[in-house]
Amino acid sequence: MLTRRTLLAQLTAAALLPPSFRAEPLSAQTGAPAGAPDAYAIPKPDLSGPFQPTWESLRDNYRTPAWFNQAKFGIFIHWGLYSIPARLNEWYERHMYTSDVPWHTQHYGAPDQFGYKDFIPLFKAQNYRPDEWAQLFAKSGAKYVIPVAEHHDGFAMWNSDLTPWCAGKMGPRRDLTGELATAVRKQNLIFGLSSHRMEHDSFAYPASGLRNDQSHPRYAGFYGPPIPGEFNNHNASPAFQNDWLARVQELVDKYQPQMIYFDNGVNVREYDHVKLRAAAYYYNRARQWGREATLATKDLAYLFASVQDFEKQQRAPKWIYPAAGWQCDDAIGSTWGYTESPQPMSYRPAESIVRELVELASQGGNLLLNISPMGDGTIPQTQQNILLAIGDWLRINGEAIYGSRPFTHMGEGPSIPAEAPGDWKGGSTAVEGPHIQHPPHLALTTADFRFTTANGNLYAFGYKYPTAEAAIRSLATPLAKVERVTLLAPTPTPLSFRQTPEALLVTLPPNPNPSPMPYTLRIEGTHPLGAI
Repeated sequence: MLTRRTLLAQLTAAALLPPSFRAEPLSAQTGAPAGAPDAYAIPKPDLSGPFQPTWESLRDNYRTPAWFNQAKFGIFIHWGLYSIPARLNEWYERHMYTSDVPWHTQHYGAPDQFGYKDFIPLFKAQNYRPDEWAQLFAKSGAKYVIPVAEHHDGFAMWNSDLTPWCAGKMGPRRDLTGELATAVRKQNLIFGLSSHRMEHDSFAYPASGLRNDQSHPRYAGFYGPPIPGEFNNHNASPAFQNDWLARVQELVDKYQPQMIYFDNGVNVREYDHVKLRAAAYYYNRARQWGREATLATKDLAYLFASVQDFEKQQRAPKWIYPAAGWQCDDAIGSTWGYTESPQPMSYRPAESIVRELVELASQGGNLLLNISPMGDGTIPQTQQNILLAIGDWLRINGEAIYGSRPFTHMGEGPSIPAEAPGDWKGGSTAVEGPHIQHPPHLALTTADFRFTTANGNLYAFGYKYPTAEAAIRSLATPLAKVERVTLLAPTPTPLSFRQTPEALLVTLPPNPNPSPMPYTLRIEGTHPLGAI
């Protein structure tokens, strides 16, 4: 397998990049700004500190940050070059060299004349206003924000010192990641970021026989060299792995994120040696900053030294339930990245997302909700409206969500599958595109409740408002002794109740604002298994 350095050494000097890329003198060999690296970056040495690049050291020293369980709700952001064509999904680069060549050729040109790199000059981010983004996230009730710093396409959304193929030196010529970090922290929100780069090495290998721009030496710093084979084949060269580590270290040092989410690619054991170095470097740096920090990964990528992430899954697997330190990442719309073609994005209603947040909280998990800005940096108004509706609900009901823990069981009612929690799984993580799945739809009834505990109280979320009494069977006598029941509202309302051997029966006032949103009861008293 050729490394980039070997490839460049074998090829002669190439022509310069198109004028639209120029902001400073360019190297005749690479087409990159003069003096920029022409090979994979070299990672920094390991840091001294309590974390060493071994599983034993991570096991003995890692703790899930206290802020994570307190937060419960975060914002994920997929925004990048793929938001310009806004076609199919955030995997546009892969599609344009394989399955979607005719459409790309018709609208932009053949892949050897208009490659993925040619979207960089079109990515101007002229409507990107990070302070407005951060204010919106704060109003949504989110407590942490995770933008994608680099997707599989390999374009760095920050001002990198390791590669010229970044937003700081091409396209918008702005440190998009750094600007958002500053804005988010001004709103007293936790800032993190994600890297999906580990899959870049084989992400966009072109279809056999397709004329394209990927093998030209002047673009080697961006494309590869491309590696043949199926995407996610886990055979990245040692040089590529070192470059991945160097970029992680740069993100850590420049932006001090309190969460780094790694997508698929780091899940396999073949990369353990470089993954361990990344984790030790990050956690030792966080100790130096005096900030609680965590990785977030899928499957068993980091075994026991990260927050466990489950993509598009609304039930925690049984092996983790009800442990602290896990989240579900899910999308506000039908794709992760913004799309207009072959059909406009569709969106989930706010009540669907709130119910998902409740489902996860009742099992001890967090919701990391992805939004999809347009290529110019605009967050579509529909997405803004959904976020604001979630924020309106959390302002009234947030005491039952933030910092909550699971009750003895997640809830009751016919909407809980017989095998729950743990056996239902959402859309496959291997399938990208418009078909994001959610749990099978069940008609909600007045008997459906979910539970959390916080501040010594039990909270019951009702999924359908009753006409008279709410009946909670988990709190029948003698299972519990209830002392007070309060309906959370702009002005919390004390309610009349009575306990029977069948259920806790709570008299509710007429619903003044009929809404599909869950309603919340604060229940104070005692329970044989602890305070409720």
